[in-house]
Amino acid sequence: MTPPPLLLAAHGTTDQAGVDAFAALTKRVGQLAAADGTRVAGGFIELSEPPLGEAATGLAAASSGPIVAVPLMLSAAGHAKGDIPAALARERTRHPGLTWTYARPLGPHPALLELLADRIAAVSGPGAPAVLLVGRGSTDPDANADVVKTARLLWEGRDYPLAETAFVSLARPDVAEGLERCRLLGARRIVVARYFLFPGVLPDRVAEQAAAYAAAHPELDIRYTDVLGDCDEIAALVYERYHEALAGDIRMNCDVCVYRIAMPGFEHRVGEPQHPHDHPHDHVHDFPHPHPQAHAHG
Repeated sequence: MTPPPLLLAAHGTTDQAGVDAFAALTKRVGQLAAADGTRVAGGFIELSEPPLGEAATGLAAASSGPIVAVPLMLSAAGHAKGDIPAALARERTRHPGLTWTYARPLGPHPALLELLADRIAAVSGPGAPAVLLVGRGSTDPDANADVVKTARLLWEGRDYPLAETAFVSLARPDVAEGLERCRLLGARRIVVARYFLFPGVLPDRVAEQAAAYAAAHPELDIRYTDVLGDCDEIAALVYERYHEALAGDIRMNCDVCVYRIAMPGFEHRVGEPQHPHDHPHDHVHDFPHPHPQAHAHG
């Protein structure tokens, strides 16, 4: 029996290096999955080609069974909880009878922690530096908490004198505030760990802001890491998430999800309708929008 196809769902970027890295990872996952006869395709919900709908159409045409969608997200923010499930729900209107199983985001995960530690070691030089883990940032407090959790897990059991957290957009502390906190705590060697899968506008912004802070504080040694990138470890983690979804072992975090409970300041998000992005290269207006209540939590 042919295994269900695997659909990689990413956000999209205006940075061609990020698009190329996504394509390379999709190819790497496809090579890994080929041993089991699993077809793999990938697409973006906005900004970049190919659109997610195009990738889904290709897999649906080659398979009459369900599809497993894996969100290429490091935490369960709005894209993973709402935008991608809504886009997949729209595909049901285009392909009657299409069914899909939705996997959980990639992080936090031990493989990501090891990759982060490797990226830090590659730029830090001798001795253990203080670490500032910088994530994308979200209006979803659950997603931001995942980044803080990742920083703590990165610190546990390693010899970094401290590990702080910052965000490049939508949440505080920002990069400069995070670096200032490290300085006030006594750090003189700091590595800014860019917690991103692929190159893009936001990882570049992290590097620029870290360089600006370093220029204003010449007494400090501040360096920044590469992104996690296309690599065997990420491909293996994607395939792990695929097999979790097939086994029904998804374990989506709903305990502190703003779509489920009224968190302070986010009460309006409970049960909030979700809509897919309108991708410029997708013929979205040829089809009606799905029912708006189409986020990952059902």
